[in-house]
Amino acid sequence: MGARVQDLAAERGSPSAHGGAHGDGIPPATQHLGAISIPCRIRLKKSKSVGELMREKGVPEGFLKGLKGDPGRKYQFSNAVAYETLTNYLNSFYFGEISIGTPPQNFLVVFDTGSANLWVPSTYCQDPACVNHNRFNSSQSSTFSDIGVTYTLRYGLGDVFVALGYDTVTVQNIIVRNQEFGLTLDEPSSPFYYLDFDGILGMAYPAIAISGYNTVIQNMMQQSQLTQPIFSFYFSRNPTYSYGGEVILGGIVPELYSGEITWAPVVEELYWKIGIEEFSIGPSATGWCSQGCHGIVDTGTFLLTIPGQYMSAFLQALGVEENDNGFVVNCNYVPSMPSLSFVISGTQLVLPPSVYVLNNNGVCTVGVESTYVSSSSGQPLWILGNIFLRQYYSIFDIANNRVGFALSA
Repeated sequence: MGARVQDLAAERGSPSAHGGAHGDGIPPATQHLGAISIPCRIRLKKSKSVGELMREKGVPEGFLKGLKGDPGRKYQFSNAVAYETLTNYLNSFYFGEISIGTPPQNFLVVFDTGSANLWVPSTYCQDPACVNHNRFNSSQSSTFSDIGVTYTLRYGLGDVFVALGYDTVTVQNIIVRNQEFGLTLDEPSSPFYYLDFDGILGMAYPAIAISGYNTVIQNMMQQSQLTQPIFSFYFSRNPTYSYGGEVILGGIVPELYSGEITWAPVVEELYWKIGIEEFSIGPSATGWCSQGCHGIVDTGTFLLTIPGQYMSAFLQALGVEENDNGFVVNCNYVPSMPSLSFVISGTQLVLPPSVYVLNNNGVCTVGVESTYVSSSSGQPLWILGNIFLRQYYSIFDIANNRVGFALSA
């Protein structure tokens, strides 16, 4: 295996992947020979929080407290490395099954709109984090071809070193041929050893993926494997391990939402980043977004992430203080807590306290964290993670570079 490191893409992805005419409705399906005729629905499982999994394995409490990082680091990248997900590793993840190779080898992956690469553990890797998960064995796949390139994916807690290869990726009835992906050579034990899932399937823009290769979404489009050039997510308000929600590739499922869809244009084709015009706590507008805010719609982040400069005012407005268990509130007071609301594309999207307060065995915490990373053009940055997306069915319109929100069913 070679050791040439690919530069991160400096340019935006090809127009065929993320360009197209703007319109008001869902873009029409483009049918080709071998095209998929109905959207593909993948059930997502919800893991225990990584903190719980580590405690069950006897990791000392003091070690867990030292693990917190800034979730905004995920969205900083340079030409040397690709910053990836797992900033919220002490929280839960939602993941579903894919297969790689011929015959297929199965993996549980996070379908992550906050990154753009696909990687899974491999038999090249003998680290405990790899051995504890499903590992791809390239010698057992008749369709695998080695690229001869290695690459570093950088995380807050350490680097994942991968070799790049091509193979067939199958997601239920969707078959993607000659898909580039990363096979791990080296994975740090913390936190990867403890995670319920094996790898990550990134669904953000090609500009943040490894340069010179198509993302999974690009190949699904080019190989006519999506009924329509969109995908959507539904996260249950009462998730369980066996059913946490769904990712729908190539369409939307009307019974999973109600009412009108609010569309927000993507402001920068790196992440699914949109504009936020106002944020209110109860009836009171905060004015924090009077000069404009940005929000990254990120299915790979669990909590609602607030710009760091507003965190203390936010907690004060809610009457919340931090202790060892997080931002704890009395569970009896939750119904009387204020709703949070975002104005996006002129529409108020409301989060009631029953959605943003998490009840874990009778301990109630506000599901927020902070970031001191600003948007690339200087605006305060919010991360709309699973907490927000439980309340709103989200639609990622590739052809029109926009995100839609509708009240979840």
